This record gives sequence, structure tokens and C-alpha cells, in this order.
Amino acid sequence: MVHTATKRIGLALLFGVSLQAQAQTPFTVFACEPEWAALTRVLLPTARLHVATHAKQDPHHIEARPALIAQLRASDAAICSGAALESGWLPVLQQRAGNAKVSNSSAAMFFAADHVSLIDAQPGVIGTPWAGDVHEQGNPHFHTDPRRMLEVAQAWSETLQQLQPAQAAAIAQRHAAFQVQWRQRITEWERRAAPIKGQRVAAQHSSFAYLWRWLGVQQGVDLEPKPGMAPTPVHLQRLLETLRAQPAAAVVISSYQDPRPGRWLSGQFGSSLPVLILPATVEDETASDALGQWMDQVVNALVGTLAKSR
Repeated sequence: MVHTATKRIGLALLFGVSLQAQAQTPFTVFACEPEWAALTRVLLPTARLHVATHAKQDPHHIEARPALIAQLRASDAAICSGAALESGWLPVLQQRAGNAKVSNSSAAMFFAADHVSLIDAQPGVIGTPWAGDVHEQGNPHFHTDPRRMLEVAQAWSETLQQLQPAQAAAIAQRHAAFQVQWRQRITEWERRAAPIKGQRVAAQHSSFAYLWRWLGVQQGVDLEPKPGMAPTPVHLQRLLETLRAQPAAAVVISSYQDPRPGRWLSGQFGSSLPVLILPATVEDETASDALGQWMDQVVNALVGTLAKSR
């Protein structure tokens, strides 16, 4: 009898410890890109985050590594850009992870593109290795427009509140504070960037197309012959002639792109056509103000370079 009672007490204690461990297990989020990890930290700082990519990687082309499969398998939710940005690797991760929580039909699988308006849609176009990175729904790099970030933050906040009801009030409070601060910063960024409105740039890919529209900057030429395809000598030679007829203030490339084609093009004009390398996303998503610091860096770099050509 004593042995049985002791056994029951031991099981009860073990069961209690198990429940406590479950209660303390952090909500785990898989973020396809660093900007969404940074946004999640703003809204739910207690979340455990797995981030699939970083600022030095092209988010179109990521290897479906075993580590990423394991991370997605262990996640309670996922947030990705969508609009087919991750179509080359996310479906493979989902299939191999076998986690119903992050299947496309789950409320915990959040695609940011579903909550904003996209530009440059190409209905009926199907991306192939020969067609380049084309997106039927529209350009998926909308995170470079902070106004659209507000829209995503609203929708992601609501989703997190549904997934974490015990944290709902705190998430809503953090979102409200973010919204106020972010709107103030948008006003300041627009004021700061006013002098570069109307400037022309040569850029590689459409990585900053939303940024250009927001700030009134024009992308005159694209260093890529087709979206996602590396610049070729023939194409660069054509751009050289175009830029001689219609000058640009800078050659802009993102942090994950090969800078050599842009530097070659710049070299044909000397100091009159500088190369500007912009971070494609936040470089340290763990920073307390990662999104704001990133946009500060982008706006300051643009103003510092383009305003000089006035």
C-alpha cells in the first residue's frame, strides 16, 4: 500500500511538472524573412523565433535545408511575404515538415501579401527558369514601403491575438503603440526624403519598387535583363547608352546582389554615378528597434547620395 501510494504521488508530481512545462513552452513562430521576425518581436516579444533568411540572401532562392524543416515542424505559426516570393522553397519545407499548424489552410500560416495591395501584377504569367522571378499576383517586396508595414502589422496583430488569447490584450497594446510611433516616423522619413523626389536611379531587380513609389524616386533602368537573372555584358552595354541619354543619380543594388555589374556601370561615368548598396531588409532582427533602424539607414543613405546630384 505504501509503495502504491508513493507511486501515485510520484505520478501526480510528474504530471504537474509536465503541465507546468507545457505552460512555460514559448509560442514558436517561423518567419520566412527578417522583417517579419522583427515585427513579431514588436508584437509578441516572448515568442521563440526561427528566421529562414537574412539580409545577405535572396529570398527567392533558399535551399530547403534539414534545419529549416525541423524548425518549421516545431513551429506554432509562420509568417511569410507570400505573393509567390517563397514559392521555390516554402512548399517543400511545408511538405517535409508535416506540420498541420503551418499548412496553407491553417489560420496560423500568415501571408503578409494577403493584407496589402500589390503593384505590377502579371496575371497569367508563370515563372520558369527562363522567364526569371515573375510574380502573377504582384511585386512581393512591399515591406520597403512603411505604410504597407502598418497594414501588415494590423493583420498580424489580430492573428496573433486569436492564436494567443491569453496574450491578446498585451499584443493589442503593443500594436497600438507601434502604430502611433510608426506613423510619426513615416512623417519624418517623408520630410527627410523630400529633396530626392523626382530623382532617377538605375537599380537591379524590383527589390525597392515600393520604396521608389513611396518617396517619388524613379527607377529608370534595371540592371537585370529579366527579373532575377544576372546582368549580362550585352544588357549592361545597352544600359550604358540609355544612361548617357538619360542620366541617373546613382546605381542602387541590394545587399544580397553581386555588386560587380553595378560597379562596372558606375565606372563608366566616374564620380557622377555612385553605387549605393542598400540592405534589402533588417540586418539584425533581434534589435529592439530593428524595423525603424533599417528604414532610417535606407532613407539616410538615399538622401545622402541622391541629394548631392541636385
